[in-house]
Amino acid sequence: MILVTGFEGYGGRSANPSESVVRALDGAKIGGAQVTGQVLPVDFRAICRIMPEMIDSQRPRLIVSLGLWPGEPMVRIERVAANWSFFELPDNTGHRQQGRVIDDGPDGYLSTLPADAMQASIRAAGLPCRQSGSAGTYLCNATSYVTLHHCAQNHPRTMAGFIHLPYLPSQVAAMMDQVAANGEVEMHQRADTASMNLQDMIEALRIGLGVAWAASQA
Repeated sequence: MILVTGFEGYGGRSANPSESVVRALDGAKIGGAQVTGQVLPVDFRAICRIMPEMIDSQRPRLIVSLGLWPGEPMVRIERVAANWSFFELPDNTGHRQQGRVIDDGPDGYLSTLPADAMQASIRAAGLPCRQSGSAGTYLCNATSYVTLHHCAQNHPRTMAGFIHLPYLPSQVAAMMDQVAANGEVEMHQRADTASMNLQDMIEALRIGLGVAWAASQA
């Protein structure tokens, strides 16, 4: 089984593309495997509880978590999860995590996804994709770290990692209208206006999941 997670909206945003992708993939079959999609709360304490519980109960062979990175112009596969959080804005409960994700955990984990092969296959389909060495210091990184830590401790054969997604075009259009209406900053001063069509994101994830699932069965 493949577990794919995404997040609800946060930071005043009404939507999160990762939620849309997860809902589209929930129930799909990829490489003969059933995909289960789960939308997560933007809640640090809940994530630290929910992810281990889901992994233990569902026992997926592959876990891919998704999140939004404002300004990212393409699908971005993360290679590293760090045991450090520095929340510049609070989660949806008002909590701002500052410090280690798990007190007694190692400093970091490398993703166990076949990132090179996933990137190559996504690009071969004409869809932009790159890799990154930092998932940031917010909840996306924390989710990746909690997942990789729990798998390393309890499910060593489970492949896991994190992928960041761009804004949806509709989100950027709405943001541009808001900037114009507020009249507080010029549009060219914004560096977060990149976007990607939802169907392209879904297709890129289908391809990447297929590659990762095949690798998990080897």
